[in-house]
Amino acid sequence: QVQLVESGGGLVQAGDSLRLSCVASGRTFSYNAMGWFRQAPGNEREFVAAISWRGDSTYYADTVKGRFTVSRDNAKNTVYLQMNKLKTEDTAVYYCAVRATVRLGAPTGIAQYDYWGQGTQVTVSS
Repeated sequence: QVQLVESGGGLVQAGDSLRLSCVASGRTFSYNAMGWFRQAPGNEREFVAAISWRGDSTYYADTVKGRFTVSRDNAKNTVYLQMNKLKTEDTAVYYCAVRATVRLGAPTGIAQYDYWGQGTQVTVSS
């Protein structure tokens, strides 16, 4: 079983930055990839960014590319999401997730992931 705990959310103004953290516990050898998703009120959960656990591959949604950066610290079992130049449309609950097995294709879909955190709220005001 894998457990995930997100932190770092908050209320900021447009143009500000936040760094989200996700600490994972469990069998690290099963962490094929870790991803970030978000869900705004009235919307479905959408992909934000992902990173491979042992490789050096990163993936980003077009809406955040160039503004967000995903990184990891394997020794701390932690994945980060650095969010810069935040926009009001970035307001959402942000979730981290673990893909525990190797699957075909990029880790950008909800169905790719096996474990989820409880989420952390990010609110961006104008």
